[in-house]
Amino acid sequence: MDRADKIYLIGFMGSGKSTAGKKLAAGLGWDFIDLDKRIEKETGLTIPEVFSRYGEQYFRETETRLLRELKPVSRTVVSTGGGAPCSGDNMDFMLGTGLTIYLKLTAEQLSVRLSGSKGERPLIKNISKEKLPEFISEKLSEREKYYNRAEITVDGTYNDFVSIISLVKKHLNC
Repeated sequence: MDRADKIYLIGFMGSGKSTAGKKLAAGLGWDFIDLDKRIEKETGLTIPEVFSRYGEQYFRETETRLLRELKPVSRTVVSTGGGAPCSGDNMDFMLGTGLTIYLKLTAEQLSVRLSGSKGERPLIKNISKEKLPEFISEKLSEREKYYNRAEITVDGTYNDFVSIISLVKKHLNC
């Protein structure tokens, strides 16, 4: 299997990884996997229920195991959870088994996107709307050292998927 036959989309929650992943996969004629959906299918629970019932550590362990199980998968775009690259050696694993793309947004842009979906996102559900920008800014600054290791960084507000697909094809030499 060639390292160039899998693409991992990384970035903070709300950066559009699932939406971009579906479009990128369709444009390449590849399959699409949403890692959070895999976790939900395996556990029979929503992500908030997994966090509530078993905690973040169990979630991260399950996420890491399911990520590793994707190693033999080919011609696939994988949308990861926002914390996946920051857990254990997941970023090294992704860099070694596929092309990594960081969908980058500012803390302010993420705050606007996430303010309406707090109940669906365990890490921010108990944070007030007033405190959300500060929390996102702090968490983003912790995670960017991982995100910035991606081979390609794309502005998360950029919706020209034809250009993004062209950039990816150029990078993959296809």
